[in-house]
Amino acid sequence: MKHAILILAFTFAALLGAQTKPQTFTGVVTDTMCGKDHAHMGVSPNEKCVVECVRTSKGKFKYALLTGDKMYVLSDQKTPEAFAAKKVKVTGTLYEKTGIIKVDRIEAASR
Repeated sequence: MKHAILILAFTFAALLGAQTKPQTFTGVVTDTMCGKDHAHMGVSPNEKCVVECVRTSKGKFKYALLTGDKMYVLSDQKTPEAFAAKKVKVTGTLYEKTGIIKVDRIEAASR
């Protein structure tokens, strides 16, 4: 019985460790209100729309990373402002249940 509990504990620890491994994601910095399409806001260029949506929402809308059809909220809500509507590489840990990337680093990506 003790042996089975130890095996279960190690298996659980391994699964947790696998979920928290940093990865690199490439996409465009956007906001959780507009996502992929900023045209309906009538604010141009898109980087201005992204920044305004986050700043004026008083925490309701967040900076996010758009990768294809998936959008992930970024844990760092200061650094992304400099990359609004730009292609970036984000290194961090994705928490799939919440859709949040715990950001370790954000850098410009080559187009």
